[in-house]
Amino acid sequence: MGVQGVSDTKAVSTSIDSLRAAIPKHCFQKSTSTSMSYIVRDIALVCTVFYMGTQIQYAPTFALRCALWALYSVFQGFVFVGIWILAHECGHQAMFDNGTVNDTFGLIMHSFLGVPYFSWKYSHARHHRYTNHMEKDTAFVPAQKDGNHLMAKVQDKVKHVFHMTEDAPIVSLIFLIGHQLIGWQTYMLCYASSGYKSLALSKDPRTTSNLSHYSPTSPIYLPSQRLAILVSDLGLLAVGYGLYYATQVMGLTQVALLYGLPYLWVNHWLVAITYLHHNHGDAEHFEQGTWTFEKGALATVDRDFGFVGRELFHGIIEFHVVHHLFPRIPFYHAEEATGAIQPMLGKKYIRDNTSFLKALWKTFTSHHYVVEHETKPGVLVWAK
Repeated sequence: MGVQGVSDTKAVSTSIDSLRAAIPKHCFQKSTSTSMSYIVRDIALVCTVFYMGTQIQYAPTFALRCALWALYSVFQGFVFVGIWILAHECGHQAMFDNGTVNDTFGLIMHSFLGVPYFSWKYSHARHHRYTNHMEKDTAFVPAQKDGNHLMAKVQDKVKHVFHMTEDAPIVSLIFLIGHQLIGWQTYMLCYASSGYKSLALSKDPRTTSNLSHYSPTSPIYLPSQRLAILVSDLGLLAVGYGLYYATQVMGLTQVALLYGLPYLWVNHWLVAITYLHHNHGDAEHFEQGTWTFEKGALATVDRDFGFVGRELFHGIIEFHVVHHLFPRIPFYHAEEATGAIQPMLGKKYIRDNTSFLKALWKTFTSHHYVVEHETKPGVLVWAK
């Protein structure tokens, strides 16, 4: 399976400073020309594939048109994800030296894909700050046995109704499809899977109703961030109007096929990538007293998605651990930076080369909740 996992006997003795020192200094340097070349390349790819999509209507048979639309949606979905990741890099200020330039390009690219740029930027920054913290992480905080986790309770109820076992494939498939299709919107609208101390303001998300990433007054954000949230919403309104205008010119069906289908693929890949970065049999989670930044960052996972992962997804799947340690390293230096620190991390470095989609199914069907580690107080591991 190609897994390098956590060792109970070999602890990481390296600090963030020593890891930083091991990485060549140029890996931390941003190149305006290189960053712009990736943005121009991905926009050119979107436009090229879009043009090819507009020609599908002229295919001679219905069956051929269906096959071409399926092919178009998959490939344009890949390219859209590439755009999403470049905006993600801008959110980390990892594309350009100038913060305003980062935010301008990030706002444009994320708005195009229906993402409220600043809203996501602020909550995502706290995810990086408190990765795998059971109370303060903002995303994919796992359920605990007999805990107050909505999705775990719903799955148990459905399985009981259908009189199926814990490992019933059909039930797991239904929930996996739902997880992939609406997981992103659920997080953006309801702050689902977040820790109960993860809000910027001192409130418990379990007892708070206004948890939308689109609301400037949400306790997810500080009062000083509200104007930026409003700017994010205005960006989405502009794109929404653009799509409305496109339907008047091209028709609703054509816009749904050209934009809507790839958008669904973006949802799928975005949720799958993020989920598999933070769910693995060797990835530990930590309670308040035992969590440290280093422990949380090193409990993330590098995986492999071949050509698509490295070229179209900009290596975000393959080199995610170093991104959590040093999120301002430009993605085009992440492979070199990973190679520099991996020998220092030893078995603390988690890499799983299992087929990506196979890993998604295996992880989703086997990792339901975490339990206390048998010998490490304050450390939680996935129940077997």
